[in-house]
Amino acid sequence: MFSASDLRKGLKIEIDGQPYVITDFTFTKPGKGQSIYTCKMKNMITGSTMTRQYRSNDKVGKPQLEQVKLQYSYQDGDDYVFMNENYEQVNISAEVLGRQKYFLTEDMTVEILYHNDKPIEVELPIFIEKEITYTEPGARGNTATNVLKPASIDTGYEINVPIFINQGDIVKIDTRTGEYTERVATA
Repeated sequence: MFSASDLRKGLKIEIDGQPYVITDFTFTKPGKGQSIYTCKMKNMITGSTMTRQYRSNDKVGKPQLEQVKLQYSYQDGDDYVFMNENYEQVNISAEVLGRQKYFLTEDMTVEILYHNDKPIEVELPIFIEKEITYTEPGARGNTATNVLKPASIDTGYEINVPIFINQGDIVKIDTRTGEYTERVATA
């Protein structure tokens, strides 16, 4: 159990059996009475947010979270198969992966966060490199800055890239935002 004085931004807590992460935190000490801790929280499973206030003598639950490193193997229908260090297979649904399923590459090591032995969050490396499989050619002479065009990678995910990027180029993508970062190699 955490006491209210332990609360801070980024702390993971449990309310009614659900894991939450504190996204914003304020502390107020009125002239009379107890201190008030106001927390904005995000549900780690559903993504919903809420605000709750705690007094200095309140207690908050500590979630049973476990972080495990797994290696991505292959896709099996709507499930994605990962392997642990003992070569045991672990299936993770596309629902848990969300948009991150587009950035998986074979043999990629990821960290999976479990809550009560159920996967709730997958953390990929921050940057990955993918080949552009389709994009329209850029217009010659169009040298205006920040001109973007749509491009597709091998998994079907579409990103916006600068006009100088061509089909076959290797680009670096930020997995947190899903956006183009830089060109790594040309075709």
